[in-house]
Amino acid sequence: MSKIPFIPPKLPPKIDYSLLIKEIGQAHDALGQLNGLLVNIPNPDLLTTPLLTKEAVLSSRIEGTQATLKDVFEYEAEAKSSEEDAKERDVREILNYRRAMDIAIDELAKRPIGENLLKRTHHILLDSVRGAHKDRGHFRKSQVYIGPPNSTIDEATYIPPPPAEILPLLSNWEAYINLESEKDVLAQIGVAHYQFEAIHPFMDGNGRIGRLIIPLFLYQRKLLSHPLLYISEYFESRRSDYYDLLNGISRGEGWENWLKFFLQAVAVQSLKTQGTVLKILVLYRKLKDEIVQVNAVHAVSLLDIIFASPVISFVSIKKRIRARSYQTIYNLLNKFVALGILKEMPGRKRNRIFIFQQLLDILK
Repeated sequence: MSKIPFIPPKLPPKIDYSLLIKEIGQAHDALGQLNGLLVNIPNPDLLTTPLLTKEAVLSSRIEGTQATLKDVFEYEAEAKSSEEDAKERDVREILNYRRAMDIAIDELAKRPIGENLLKRTHHILLDSVRGAHKDRGHFRKSQVYIGPPNSTIDEATYIPPPPAEILPLLSNWEAYINLESEKDVLAQIGVAHYQFEAIHPFMDGNGRIGRLIIPLFLYQRKLLSHPLLYISEYFESRRSDYYDLLNGISRGEGWENWLKFFLQAVAVQSLKTQGTVLKILVLYRKLKDEIVQVNAVHAVSLLDIIFASPVISFVSIKKRIRARSYQTIYNLLNKFVALGILKEMPGRKRNRIFIFQQLLDILK
């Protein structure tokens, strides 16, 4: 590859849609099934936090973090504020991703996807974590390149556009992603994802922002009633294909192979997310019936809490349940343990930790 910056052509691109008919149909069918399920869920908040946390874990893992879903929930339950080791720093990055998505959803109520939303979510994504010093919340003002650790620009695998090209390219990208007349809306977000990564507008965090935009776009276009399609699991499981196909467009190999991969990712993850949602709902209904025997006024409140946060502590519970006494909360937790809903983490005398393993198993 030439060692000069690559400037991607303006959008829209030329795509041979006849080569994508099968993949487009399968992706729309699967996404439609998922949305049909989500539209009819009476309490989608049960799903939002655990599924978004899983997406945050997997999207961050593509960038090198190692923390697990359980690590994230345990960190939150313990309400840690320090960054003592690498795992805790990884967790902070994952929690920032989740916060960035929450803020982006709020932003969509005011304006469509564009420069302001990108900058605001980026500012949150890199808050107090690796890359925080890399001009967070602002487009880059210097040339960067992508390559192996400690490599020189001569060894780069990709050199994105120079800073002077970022604003014109992003202006074109913003117009394209909000275009209502493209032939297929799923191919459109596949194209927009590539273009964002090719522009590489930030010093750090481009991959995570680019992946975060995918469910946001589907939510903005009302293809999903809640932005609960988290596609990073597919990309993370086929990481080398993901990067190779993105780079293939930059090498002039055309759009169709990347879009086939992207549409397959939408189809697979739509069906997988649908299965996960159904399992969560079945478990919730089953346990709601079981806790009738607890005969406690706060039992349903605790059930809702552990579906949003499957690792909890007494400290985190007492902030969310307004019981008359701490003993009421202890008694309720002990009843959930007796029913087998919660398991207490052993070896802790202070700030007891409880794990809702059945939900964590579904989210694996």
